[in-house]
Amino acid sequence: MTLLIERSGALASLQDGGRFSVRHLGVTQGGAADWVSQSWANWLLGNPLHAATVEITVGNLTLLAETDGCLALCGADLAATLEEQPIAPGRSFTIRKGQRLRFGTPQLGVRAYLAAPGGFAAPQLLGSCATVRREGLGGLHGDGEPLTEGDRLIYSGAPASARELGSEQNPPLFTDTPLEVVLGAQIGNFSGQSLFDVFNRPWTVDQRADRMGIRLLGPVLRSSRQSMISEGVPLGAIQVPPDGQPIVLLNDRQTIGGYPRLGALTPLAVARLAQCLPGTEVHLKPKALQAAQREQRLLLAKWQ
Repeated sequence: MTLLIERSGALASLQDGGRFSVRHLGVTQGGAADWVSQSWANWLLGNPLHAATVEITVGNLTLLAETDGCLALCGADLAATLEEQPIAPGRSFTIRKGQRLRFGTPQLGVRAYLAAPGGFAAPQLLGSCATVRREGLGGLHGDGEPLTEGDRLIYSGAPASARELGSEQNPPLFTDTPLEVVLGAQIGNFSGQSLFDVFNRPWTVDQRADRMGIRLLGPVLRSSRQSMISEGVPLGAIQVPPDGQPIVLLNDRQTIGGYPRLGALTPLAVARLAQCLPGTEVHLKPKALQAAQREQRLLLAKWQ
């Protein structure tokens, strides 16, 4: 079963669960920026949670079905339509040969995830097909390039019956609740005023945002540590460069960094931040490591 890409900007790519156990080689993680929505899209079709999906960022994508099939959509509302009929995220649906699935502009959120039975086929490089353009790894052709006009997406899994997420299952991605932070080893190097500002002042998502990281604009943060030996940086790490404006590192981040860190967003907070458009106001909130781990286990249990 195939889908032909008739129109695509530069921001649609194949993403799965990402690459692991390769950072010692200088290879980053990659994978779905909003891993929660990707997992729900795969769950709707009975796929492994990390199966390859299309990550559609800010829309501008048109797909033509060359065969009958079944797909699932989760994540942002990008004004998707199937033959001019709206398709809401959070459900699976059938698509017939000759029909067109179009994604317009963001109505809510930034990234939508399109799943197919069994996942989309692509070369596996270091255990993943995740597209990382900076490293030239992954994607439909294994070269790290995004999807483009004329590409064909192939899947061969068994068709699944139509399913839809219930209101109790939808993850709380599009809320104004604070993004939770597990504090890091350098937290004591920041001034008392900076620590107060971090968790009591609003932050604005900057235009400088991509799959490597998202810069937050707000009060200037000060650290007594001017330099440090570079060390490994996890997903969601909050680095503070000399200008005092924090950068949250995402899936395509560098493997090591030498700026002091406030800590790291929880995995759920990373998914929520990945759905924030530039100009969105966010707040940060500290969270104990054990509480963050419990939250993660409870979320993962929903897919079992």
